[in-house]
Amino acid sequence: MSEFVLHLSDADRLEALQLGAQELGRPVNLLEKDLWVVWCLGALFESSFAPDLTFKGGTSLSKAHKLITRFSEDVDITFDIRKLIPEMTDKHGEIPPTQSQQRKWTDEVKARLPRWVAKEMAPLLEERLAAQGVSAAIEVDEEAPSNLRLHYPAVAQGPGYIKPAVLLEFGGRSTGEPHQPIEVRCDLESISDRLGGVSFPHARPLVMNVVRTFWEKATAAHVYCKQNRLRGERYARHWYDLAAIYQSMHCDQVLVDRVVAKRVADHKSMFFVEKDAAGIKINYHAAIAGALHIVPEGEGRQTLEADYAAMMGEGILPEDAPSFDGVMAVCATLQDEANTLVA
Repeated sequence: MSEFVLHLSDADRLEALQLGAQELGRPVNLLEKDLWVVWCLGALFESSFAPDLTFKGGTSLSKAHKLITRFSEDVDITFDIRKLIPEMTDKHGEIPPTQSQQRKWTDEVKARLPRWVAKEMAPLLEERLAAQGVSAAIEVDEEAPSNLRLHYPAVAQGPGYIKPAVLLEFGGRSTGEPHQPIEVRCDLESISDRLGGVSFPHARPLVMNVVRTFWEKATAAHVYCKQNRLRGERYARHWYDLAAIYQSMHCDQVLVDRVVAKRVADHKSMFFVEKDAAGIKINYHAAIAGALHIVPEGEGRQTLEADYAAMMGEGILPEDAPSFDGVMAVCATLQDEANTLVA
């Protein structure tokens, strides 16, 4: 009978992780964190809430779509807005009819989402931990109460910036569609034949499709280029991801599908209104219709390059990751093609 990896003694689990690090070329502490990322996904998507949740973002590109190899330590989850504020979305779907309604929707989402996370998600994870006899602690993020942190007892040591905690970021301002179920497994499981009878967490989440993920990231990059303002560390991940998607089998689909692109533009025009460096409102619809700008210049490019270098230094990007200039070159080609292939 196999033994669950999270039930192994600290010494045995560390030995398994060290073997994985040798075989896979990944840091031991990141392989350990990956176990807990998949555990969290399994807990969420085996619950009664699963049909209303969507796994998205960079972690979905690496763990589900297998399009990127960078380490993504956060789990980004959308709770369907139609379930969070049903009385508001019944007549209009996921997009409010006016800007004033958008403010009402946003205020209601901001009020309800933290309550839902504390009342439903935190107990769900705690009950799952108890049922499986697994040691970890669930904490509501004080600064962002719609987020949870799962603190796990790490057996592997690594740099201080990789905390032994998984951040679960919950959003509630979209449906997460289009999405589809995809099997997700732990990286360490790929050498299970070397570990002798060890079982691993599994998950089958509903995952945002690549097209919407692409346009979510492309419009985020567009906003950055218009503002030249970095929003936190590791923001350069969006360009790495965009280049990876462009160089994948999904390239033609993501550039041609302007139906999903318009859906993203409609959504961001209501919920993520932004102004450029001159104070002019950023036009998302223009961005998807021939005016996409994702290659920064001047100081904006230098800031992004420093952020990319920091990601390389932290081991978040693989050792064979392309240079920053290489990523920008791919994104320049992507930008030109996206602006040319306007439907």
